[in-house]
This record gives sequence, structure tokens and C-alpha cells, in this order.
Amino acid sequence: MKTRAITAVFFTIAMLGSIFLGAYAFTCFYLILSLAALLEFFSMIKTAGIRPHRNIALFAAALIFSMTAGYHLLQFETKFMLLIVPLIFSVFISELYKKEKIPFSNISYTFVGFIYVTLPFCFFYSLGFIQEQATYSFHLPLAFLLMLWASDTGAYLFGVKFGKTRLFERHSPKKSWEGFFGGMFTSILASYLISLFFKEINPLVWGGMAVLIVCFGTLGDLVESMLKRSLNVKDSGNILPGHGGFLDRFDGLLLSAPVVYAYLYLILN
Repeated sequence: MKTRAITAVFFTIAMLGSIFLGAYAFTCFYLILSLAALLEFFSMIKTAGIRPHRNIALFAAALIFSMTAGYHLLQFETKFMLLIVPLIFSVFISELYKKEKIPFSNISYTFVGFIYVTLPFCFFYSLGFIQEQATYSFHLPLAFLLMLWASDTGAYLFGVKFGKTRLFERHSPKKSWEGFFGGMFTSILASYLISLFFKEINPLVWGGMAVLIVCFGTLGDLVESMLKRSLNVKDSGNILPGHGGFLDRFDGLLLSAPVVYAYLYLILN
């Protein structure tokens, strides 16, 4: 627990520091984090005998994230996104020269990595620019993380104290409905407190954001548990002592960030 707490403190400081230090610190930190999470995903997949195109995928993922940043920070035209197309399809060409028994499994899991890891981080990053193009605001990324952490904390505390009814025992035996609703309560409470400081958004919109984060964050946790169980691995990695890997810490973000971005974009624009 001591190791876990120390890791949590230092990593939280790094995350919050990247958000508060401005657009370029925010960009660099989450670019590196998204690539590390993608590398972790491919490392897990390799335990099943599948060989995704790691190097091409990492380069393409860096380009996708950088294009997203360029669109927000430098107002790149969306047509430049087309530069990714030949790189993406080079995965098929590369597979022609590999002597693999399951070539389309390798290709498929390469694309799953983009969809499951890279795009959600791009959506989370884009929350910093959703209110005004080319102008960075830390309010939404910070609020997202605070609500997600409040949900995780509430789910754990209420689950330990009151948890009896299993939520989805096949994939996560410890999760309970009591914990889920406890996480919902703490996340909505966090959204209310946030609305007192960040008044540019209606409190009801903050509350809706909290509900989406809890629902899809929980589903994201279950999906990652399903992935690990299918591969028979305990943690996605060991880079965070006491916590596992980056995917273990950001599983809730992977499904909730795209949904929250869509919700806020439709309401705020």
C-alpha cells in the first residue's frame, strides 16, 4: 500500500502538472502516455502468439496524435489528416513480407490498438480545446480526471463497505452494483463542486458528464478485465509500482473519453 500510495502521488502530480503548465506540456505528456499505453497493449497481445505491426503502429499513432494537436494548436486544415492513410495501409503491405500463419490477426490487432488506445487519448486531449479552437483551457481535462478519480474512489469505498451484488462477475468478481452507485454519487458530487469553480458550463451539463464518465468508465474497466482474462495476464504492465501498467490506470478513460467528447461537442458547439 505504501508503494501504491507513493506511485499514485508522484504520477498524479505529473498528470496535473502537464495540465496546468499549458498546451505544449499537455500535448507532450499525453502524446508520450498514449504511445506507452499502445506499446503496453501490443506487448500483452504478443503473449497470445499474435505479432501486430508495432513499429508502424507507434509511428502512425504518434502521427495521429500530432495531427490532432496540430489541428487544435496550429489550426491545420483537416485535409492533412489524409497523410495518415498510406501509413495505415502500409500495415497490409508489410504483412506480405512476414511469414505468419495468421496474417490477418496481426493486421486486425494493429488496428484494434489504434481504436482502443490511440483514438481515446486523442479525444481526451481534444477536451482541452473543445470550447474554443486554438485556445487551450485546462478546465475540461481536469474536470474529467477529477470525476473519473472520484468515481473510482467512491466505487472502491462503497464496494468494500456495502458491496454484495456482483456487477459483472464473469469479468470482474470484485465489482458490485453498490460500488457502481457509490461511484456515481461521488462523481456527481465532484461535478457539483467543479461547477462552483468553473461556471462557464451549466451544472446540469457537468452532472451529465459525470454520469457518462461513471457508466462508460466502468464499462472500460470491464473491457480491460476481459482483455486481460482472455490473455491470462494479471496486469497490463509493471511500469507503475503497485498499480500495474498504464492501461490498468486509464482503462476507464478509454471508453468514456470519446463519449464525453461527443456529448460536450454537441452541447457546447
